[in-house]
Amino acid sequence: MKHPWLILAGGLVLALLAYGAAYRFGSASSRCLEENKTPELAWLQREFRLSDAEFSRISKLHESYLSACAERCKRIDARNAELKGLLAATNTVTPEIEKALQNTARLRAECQGAMLQHFYQVSQTMPPEQGRRYLSWVVACTLGPEHATMTPDPAAAPHEHHHE
Repeated sequence: MKHPWLILAGGLVLALLAYGAAYRFGSASSRCLEENKTPELAWLQREFRLSDAEFSRISKLHESYLSACAERCKRIDARNAELKGLLAATNTVTPEIEKALQNTARLRAECQGAMLQHFYQVSQTMPPEQGRRYLSWVVACTLGPEHATMTPDPAAAPHEHHHE
């Protein structure tokens, strides 16, 4: 072996090129999402095989929903702050606390109703089979057993929670 450094340098260059190619190939879908105008919805288009027209309609529904959702969240946050103040001032459940709890629950129900209405609107924008699949998935994610009760269901199989 006359040129061990040349062989070593060539091996390093090849390794770097292989790493770069693997990285580029592996991150292609992520880069595509980032380049999308609505990256938070790009997965939806791919997962449910939506046409550009369907995706455009869903994006508009999403924008409309987000602004109203943000307003509802502000109202809920204000009610929660009010409730925390009431709770800090006493060591018992007062009529004011009960009323604050009812008001907060009413706002949360309003929020949940609007969210469900949005899910139905989105599902109706999709092709029928995809809409049913989307609705089934989104309802399970938002209203599934892990959200329904704090009492474990002994018949339910253990599962991990993954929120993306």
